[in-house]
Amino acid sequence: MQGIAENIGKVMVGQSGAAKLMVVCLAAGGHVLIEDVPGIGKTTMANALAKSIGVSFNRIQFTPDILPSDITGFSMYNPKTGEFEYKQGSIMSNIILADEINRTSPKTQASMLEVMEERHVTVDGVTYSVPEPFMVIATQNPVEYMGTYPLPEAQLDRFLMRITMGYPSSEDEVDILYRFKNENPLNNLEPVADGEQVKELQRQVRDVHVDRSVGEYIVEIVQSTRRVEHVALGCSPRASLYLMRAAQALALYNGRDYVIPDDVKSLVIPVLAHRMVLKQEAKIRKLTAESILSDLLKDVRVPV
Repeated sequence: MQGIAENIGKVMVGQSGAAKLMVVCLAAGGHVLIEDVPGIGKTTMANALAKSIGVSFNRIQFTPDILPSDITGFSMYNPKTGEFEYKQGSIMSNIILADEINRTSPKTQASMLEVMEERHVTVDGVTYSVPEPFMVIATQNPVEYMGTYPLPEAQLDRFLMRITMGYPSSEDEVDILYRFKNENPLNNLEPVADGEQVKELQRQVRDVHVDRSVGEYIVEIVQSTRRVEHVALGCSPRASLYLMRAAQALALYNGRDYVIPDDVKSLVIPVLAHRMVLKQEAKIRKLTAESILSDLLKDVRVPV
């Protein structure tokens, strides 16, 4: 896991934290929503991850005219055989970059729900499984809302994490200039793992021990989001499961076969913040889901 993150670092400058979270999410078998301004390197990050594990990669540029069949595939009549044949959609790949997912219609957004959760598509009553490992990396611009369709809560809940990359420091931005001066380092990036190793890694994550006291700590954090005055909709039980799974993956990343409370605390914001719906008065007070979660963590007793 650390090798994959370091390999991504050969292309991405100053994004070791985001690369680590991406690898943790991959090992946990989840999907990632990257929310940041254009030009930060969201597409490059997704491509570097796919190249690092030597699997297939598809980029879907979402626009208002994209149809669900473009995603899932469709049946086409073959006059030679006299039968309908399934033509694969762009979702049939190991790593999917769903670029600017909030620019497409809700109908097309919904077509991804079954694939993200069930790992298969259904076309004309026939089910087709996606290749494993499978991961959707979706991006959206948090500033520009003109002509966009905000993701509904049901779809946001399908993403294990939401990651923000942020602007690089001055020193890192100078390094970016010279790293990309002659050619794109992505072209020469070699894989450090393969799909079978990733599948084995995902199996090992589920074997990481979670003490019951840590499980109770996770549930107490998630349930406390439902009791906050400024929160209209708190986190669901799925959030508890995803937080535990992500903590298991982070423990494995750190070389442990057991989860400690610090694993959970470091993942609370990326795993839970995008699942909370704030009341209007919270926005007026300029409260954010991140600040509310930071305050909650101070009040929840940490198991010792």
